[in-house]
Amino acid sequence: MLEILKQSSNPEICKPLVQAVLDKSQQFQLKFGRKPAFMEVCGSHTMALARSGVKQCLKDDVNLISGPGCPVCVTDQRSIDAMIALAEGENRIICTFGDMMRVPGSNKTLLDSKIDGKDIRVLYSPVGAVKIAEENPEKEVIFLGVGFETTIPILTLMVGEAEKRRINNFSIWMTTKLVEPALRYLLNADEVKLDGFILPGHVSIVLGEDSYQYLVKEYNISGVITGFEPAELLSGIYKGIDLALKDKVAIINNHPAIVTKTGNQVIHQWFDKYLIPCDEAWRGIGVIPESGLDLKPEFDQYNAKKRFTIHVGEPRKTKCRCGEVIRGLISPTDCSLFGKACHPMNPIGPCMVSAEGSCSAYYQYMRESF
Repeated sequence: MLEILKQSSNPEICKPLVQAVLDKSQQFQLKFGRKPAFMEVCGSHTMALARSGVKQCLKDDVNLISGPGCPVCVTDQRSIDAMIALAEGENRIICTFGDMMRVPGSNKTLLDSKIDGKDIRVLYSPVGAVKIAEENPEKEVIFLGVGFETTIPILTLMVGEAEKRRINNFSIWMTTKLVEPALRYLLNADEVKLDGFILPGHVSIVLGEDSYQYLVKEYNISGVITGFEPAELLSGIYKGIDLALKDKVAIINNHPAIVTKTGNQVIHQWFDKYLIPCDEAWRGIGVIPESGLDLKPEFDQYNAKKRFTIHVGEPRKTKCRCGEVIRGLISPTDCSLFGKACHPMNPIGPCMVSAEGSCSAYYQYMRESF
């Protein structure tokens, strides 16, 4: 596998692919009089495209638009404030992914709360939160469950583990998101004109190739499932442009070694056992019906939203335009705060602090292009 990944980033392979995409884009522009436009749904794709230089190489010929695929970025401000307020309680241990620590709340961050003495721990293995609860029976241990279909299976595994060990002081603050409702929202809003989607490789492992057929059947738009190495990304973009040139609409699985037709059926069973659809609020969008998953009522003892009462006021308003970046309406550099008031050492919005955030990707790898 490592050898395959090395080949996928080999310049001798990637350079001809770059030229092939540029040639295909020229054909598209001759036919349609404009650049082809594709949205990379996944935040990891956004970062990989910037870090590898693919976005810079194609910027004059292909319009690659970042979408709502960064889980931290799409978490709405009220939810961020609620998680910080949760951490302020006594006798609590908050466990989280590292990205969440510096996301600005209306008044402070989780990192500020940690500096103030609150017990907030960054975990590389989320299941470790269950062990922490077992070792600290006198405290409430809460995991901040932020993520898409890639992360959600881990949350169900945590509940199963807590249930098996009969741990009563563990719960999850569920703030999960689903890909399909977000794509439907974008297409129904019709704010951004697209020729197709670059679909996420790891989410597709869970969902499967067939799960995207609604794009073709209901919206008449294509999608290419692809991995994260430069050659995989370039190949996916090439195939997307080729479909548009031929006036064909299809879902192409450009990641067949990893993604199957029907996805991971074991994970689907976990979802069915533990979770139910719920309405979720998205940054810059608002509430999208049934766009998240919450624990079923029979697992309420592990649902932090049922165990704790948290009140937050109206979020503080700033000039941050993360909401528009997430919807693909603007580029990070269109925000007046970008690189000035807002930078990695002083993020105003989550898109600058997250490892999958568009603003972070642009700041780290693309500022020289503007």
